[in-house]
Amino acid sequence: MNMHFEGSSNVTLLFNFWDVHGPAGMVLSVFVVLLLTMLYELLKVWKITVGKQKHSSVTHPSAPVTFSPEQSCFTPVMRCQEGSSALASSPSEISLAPTETTTATADTTATSEKSWLLHCLQTVIHILQVTLGYMLMLCVMSYNVWIFLGVIVGSVLGYFFTFPLLNHI
Repeated sequence: MNMHFEGSSNVTLLFNFWDVHGPAGMVLSVFVVLLLTMLYELLKVWKITVGKQKHSSVTHPSAPVTFSPEQSCFTPVMRCQEGSSALASSPSEISLAPTETTTATADTTATSEKSWLLHCLQTVIHILQVTLGYMLMLCVMSYNVWIFLGVIVGSVLGYFFTFPLLNHI
């Protein structure tokens, strides 16, 4: 195996079945490597996006549902509570009042489940990113100039097209 770059159109990439002989095969291989590198850049952006979603779900859990604060909705209840203190402390009124612990526990459980699922998704994306990164490194280690240029151009195009997506998230 040569330890210097060469511009040949004969190369074996990654596996024995990916054996390139001729210019047409080299153009196709460079295109495939370019697309794989763009996918690598997309995975980087996706992992950052999932991390932002995970962080926002932990710091800002979903707000509980609230009702409209129109005076007409709350006026009878407020008058009733002001007029009679016995009614406010009756067992039927206490049992109907929502408790904060029940709502907080449900929100915490939903938030932790969502955070766990996002963490699992982020882990899978990381595995794919590392695997693809090592495969691209091995492609470059074939010391073929055209494959190397395919990786570089794919990285540039992938960065150019995917990183602006971070501003929209």
